Amino acid sequence: MPDQNFPRRRRAVPAAARPPRLLLFNKPYGVLTQFSDDQGRATLKDFIDVPGVYPAGRLDRDSEGLLLLTNQGSLQARIADPRHKMSKTYWVQVEGQATAAQLRQLCHGVMLKDGPTLPAQAELLAPPALWPRQPPVRFRRHIPTTWLAITLREGRNRQVRRMTAAVGLPTLRLVRVRIGPWRLDGLLPGLWREAESEKILV
Repeated sequence: MPDQNFPRRRRAVPAAARPPRLLLFNKPYGVLTQFSDDQGRATLKDFIDVPGVYPAGRLDRDSEGLLLLTNQGSLQARIADPRHKMSKTYWVQVEGQATAAQLRQLCHGVMLKDGPTLPAQAELLAPPALWPRQPPVRFRRHIPTTWLAITLREGRNRQVRRMTAAVGLPTLRLVRVRIGPWRLDGLLPGLWREAESEKILV
């Protein structure tokens, strides 16, 4: 008979048995997509106090916008693994006036050092009503800028920036606004919300 003076040990709940959770986070500029950093830089820990969730994919420190976090490994793989070809849309401010020829290059695929990119969607975008970036974007006087909406189905390192640079349009600001069916939809920088359970792909 067990000794009643000692509390019973709780059994750990297997990850697969936990209710699936999916967080939509608007990552500010300068924040790392990890929960710790030995150099004292801003991380997800400064904004998200939810145990057991991890980023599904990455977003560069100098990029902003939608980052998904989940407690389900299968969902994390489905979102982050390029083999699933989950599309991602970025609003990109570039230096220079984008031409029809440059847009065609982006759409047809661009040759990068690690090989050609897959065909993408790229179109002109009216300047969006976004939050001010901190620190502000540095502009060069007398040089116009253009906003583009670029949608990819692959996820190479710094791919959007490398693509725009390859066609002569250096990126000044990059904001991810959509991953698959999930969108920012007015979520302010540094804030997160939980996806509705019926919209979580398991």
